[in-house]
Amino acid sequence: MTLRIAPYTEEYHDRLVKIWLHAVSQTHDFLTEEDIRFFYEMMQNGALRAVEIWVCLNPEQEPIGFIGLDGPKIEMLFVDPLHHGQGTGTKLIRHAEQLKGRRLQVDVNEQNPKAHAFYKKYGFVQIGRSELDGSGKPFPLIHMLLQ
Repeated sequence: MTLRIAPYTEEYHDRLVKIWLHAVSQTHDFLTEEDIRFFYEMMQNGALRAVEIWVCLNPEQEPIGFIGLDGPKIEMLFVDPLHHGQGTGTKLIRHAEQLKGRRLQVDVNEQNPKAHAFYKKYGFVQIGRSELDGSGKPFPLIHMLLQ
C-alpha cells in the first residue's frame, strides 16, 4: 500500500477530527465522555489550524492519519484505528524528522502505554514528566526527546 504525506488543507478538516475521535475513543480509556467532549471542541474549533499539520493519505487519497507540529515538537499524532500497526504513524514521524531533524520532542499521556511504547520503539527517551496536561487537567505527561 503506497501512502503519501500531504500538507493540511481545509478539505481534510472534518475527516481528521473523525480520525482523532475514533483514535482517542480506542486509545485514551482514561478520559471520561466529558473530557472527550472538551477536547473534541478544541479539535473541531481550531486546534488543527494552530499547528503545522501533515496528513497521511491512502492510495485513494483519503486521510488515514495526521501529525501536528509546533516547531520540533509533535503536538498531535493520530491514526485511524483501522490502520494501527501498519506503518502510518512511523511514516508521519519520519516525515516530521525530515522536516525538523533529529530534535523532535513529544509529550505522551502517562495513561496511554501503547503510545509511550510506540515512541520509545522509534527512539524517543523520557526527559521529564508533568502532573498536568497542557489544558491543566490531571492527566500526567511524559516528556520525550528523539535520540
